[in-house]
Amino acid sequence: MTIKGLEDYMVPCINKKIFGVECLGCGMQRATALLFSGQFEAAFKIYPAIYTIFLLLAVIAVNFFIKFKFDYQIKIGLILLNAIIMVVSYFIKMNHFI
Repeated sequence: MTIKGLEDYMVPCINKKIFGVECLGCGMQRATALLFSGQFEAAFKIYPAIYTIFLLLAVIAVNFFIKFKFDYQIKIGLILLNAIIMVVSYFIKMNHFI
């Protein structure tokens, strides 16, 4: 299934529908679909936090089965990194600096 086929199943952004402004998560679904279809650069351009989010999810999944030292600090650090990337990329997108 291509990205075009997946677009039919994507959840629309309620924030964008109601207020006309994208939210911090806008683009995540499309970036995930692009990532799984092998379009890595396009996925990053649409949603720069896509790779760090998947890294965070991988750490959480591994940590569910294997406990390791400093797991809490690693997860908090990745959450903060994701938040920073999401906020910075959002402001860049909204101010059309790209």
